[in-house]
Parts: sequence; structure tokens; C-alpha cells
Amino acid sequence: MRAMRCVFPALAATALTAVLGLAGCSTNPITGRSQLIGLVSEGEAIQGSAKAYQQMMADLDKKQKLEKSGEKDSPRAQQIQQITDRLIAQAIKFRPNSASWRWEVRVINDPKTVNAFCMAGGKMAIYTGMWEQLKATDDELAQVMGHEISHALLDHTRERMSVARASDVGVQILAAAAGVGNVGGQLMQNAALVAIGLPNSRESEAEADAVGIQLAAHAGYDPHAAVTLWEKMGKLADGGRTEFLSTHPSPENRAAKLKELGAKLEPAYLATKTNPPVAQRYVNLPVVRTGGSNERVVEPPLGANERVVKPAPTSSN
Repeated sequence: MRAMRCVFPALAATALTAVLGLAGCSTNPITGRSQLIGLVSEGEAIQGSAKAYQQMMADLDKKQKLEKSGEKDSPRAQQIQQITDRLIAQAIKFRPNSASWRWEVRVINDPKTVNAFCMAGGKMAIYTGMWEQLKATDDELAQVMGHEISHALLDHTRERMSVARASDVGVQILAAAAGVGNVGGQLMQNAALVAIGLPNSRESEAEADAVGIQLAAHAGYDPHAAVTLWEKMGKLADGGRTEFLSTHPSPENRAAKLKELGAKLEPAYLATKTNPPVAQRYVNLPVVRTGGSNERVVEPPLGANERVVKPAPTSSN
């Protein structure tokens, strides 16, 4: 009888998770694919990711695992900031509301780890293993970060957070019914941390490949580097030395599709390479609050070191 009582909550949690999943599906306006994102609002995803990112970076900083960021940036931190600034300028064209994200990027000093991520709201990090193990060029680093940024643009992070929340909510509701646990708690922060560790689906990977290579090409980075990047990743994976492919499974015919996309994007890449746009800073900018609870982030003037937050305009009667 005791075993039977253990089975019923498990079945109930599974059923509840399924119901939550069906209720939370919606169509992505960029890809047209139905995604489980309705269990986590965009605001919740961004706020939860920001808190999780802040805690993660604080922990790494205490362990002296972060390369210096600010006035005394390390060469790699400067390099990745320049690359992501150019990518974000293109990302905003894909998803205009991402202009209001507080984009951040940090370099994690872990030469044995070949990985990178972008959480909801543009919270990014890349491990020094990308340089030490992969020997990635600027063009290849742009493909990595363009791919990661695409996951955030396409709500893949929010999708994985919804999956994490569906399971967590089911367990916590049943725990609350039994008189234990804290429904709610730090669900969003926990879901954000879980999300960057969950593997993407091959469908999500194909979507991020397609958008990421476009971001990079229009930012002036060689689209052919997408092919060489994944070739290098494959060689490292054969030696069991990369975490990246554990969360970024290879879609079918990845190399062939990237070559095809790269050929189509070659004119855009060459045009940007010939006439590069004026660089603008997007990442790691301090926020200046100008008062009022109804605030929004706007782009800083060219050359500014701050992202200014001003009250959102109110509609006239």
C-alpha cells in the first residue's frame, strides 16, 4: 500500500505537467513554430534570468574566475564585447523589443570548458576554453555568440524555463497539498539556471543556426566560419573535451545547411565588410534611472557610456 501511495503523486504530477504544457503553447512570430512558453511571461523570464546571472557572476567573481570587465578589460573581454556589440545591432532588427534588454557579457576564466550561453534578456557569458581549446577566430566567436543570442531572440531560453517551471510547479503544488514546500519561492531564478543546462532540441538548434549565421553575416563576420566552427566542435567532441555539444545537439545535415546558408549570405557579408557601420556600444552599460516607476530603456547617444532610462510616454486622452 505504501508503494501505491507513492505512485499516485507521481502520476498526478505527470498529468498536471501535461495540462500545464498544453495551456502554455503559443506560436513564435519569427519561426512560426508552436512553443511551450506561456508558463513564463517575458518579464518573468528576463527578471529571473537577471537574478540568476547576477548570482552566478558574483559566485564566479569570488572564485576569481571572471576576466576583468570595465576600464581595465582583458584583451579577450574587449574582443567579445566588440563582437557582441556588432551582433546586437543586428539582433535588434530581428526583434526590435530586444533594444530594451540590458545586454551583458562576461568572460569566464575556465580554459577546460568550451561553452557559451545567452539567457533571456541578453545575459551572456563565454568560457575561455573557446580560445584555449577551440582556438576560435573572431569570425568563429561571432558564430558562437550569434547562435547563443538567437536562442534568446527566438525564446528558446524562455521555452526551456517553461519546461522547468511545468515540472517544478507540478511538484510544488503537490507538496503544498501535502502541507510541505513553498509554492513559488525562487521558481524563476531556479528555472533560469536549469534552462541554460538543459539541452536544446535539434529543432531549436536548427533555428538558432539559421538566425545566428544571419546576424553574424550582416555584422560583417564570414558566414563560412559557421562551418569551420562546428567542424572544430566535432573534433573536440570526439575527444570528449566539449560541454557545448551536450546542450547543443547537432541537427540533421548541419554542415550542409550552414554551407548553403553561408553561400546565400556571402553578398551581405561582403557588403558590410566593405562598408562597416559605425560601431555602437550595447553591452555592459550602466543604467541611469531618471525617476518614476513607468520607465523604459532607450538607446544611448553615439559614443555614450551609459544606457539612459526614461519614463515611457503616456497615451493622450
